[in-house]
Amino acid sequence: MVGRYADRARDAQATVSASEAVRRIAALEDPRGWEVFVPRAIRPREVHRIRTAPQVAGWRYLPDAHGVRPCTCFGCRVRGGYGARRLRERLPHPLDGPPPPVKVLLARVAAGDPGDPAALREALHWFGMRRRGPLAQLSRLATHPDPGVREGLVWAVAPWSTPGVTELLDGLADDPHSHVREAVEAVRDAVATAPLEQIV
Repeated sequence: MVGRYADRARDAQATVSASEAVRRIAALEDPRGWEVFVPRAIRPREVHRIRTAPQVAGWRYLPDAHGVRPCTCFGCRVRGGYGARRLRERLPHPLDGPPPPVKVLLARVAAGDPGDPAALREALHWFGMRRRGPLAQLSRLATHPDPGVREGLVWAVAPWSTPGVTELLDGLADDPHSHVREAVEAVRDAVATAPLEQIV
């Protein structure tokens, strides 16, 4: 089987002879990401020679990353990556970090009743970048009169592993505003379709 690495998951790789696989890859202007995959065990007698690939082959982060300023936004950055924290501190993204301390965010949430919806949505934005959070202090926002705040609460707590998130989303699934209900449905669909290795 020969094709790009991602094509194997979609059964889009072509089944050809070994020589044809070599010919196809050798003819490519940019063969990065292509592979030859043999869907069976290779017997010892079939191995004629082993060659070590040079260390300059491939890439460290992603193709053509060298010389490109890395993006530190929430969507691009990799949690736990080598030097990720120092990179975020050196190149803070204007919208995605570094986030304010939790005490500062909780003070914004506690300020006023019902409080400024824009400030609450901003605080929830920062809370949504955490793996766990103060669910007890934020759960009161489930009854906030502004539907944008309630929707922001859904997106903020959905990725948390904090106990009680499921019950909070169950209550917001019956919210009178369609945007809030759709947000709950979207985060649940995302969990249902996520690969197993992402869930665990």
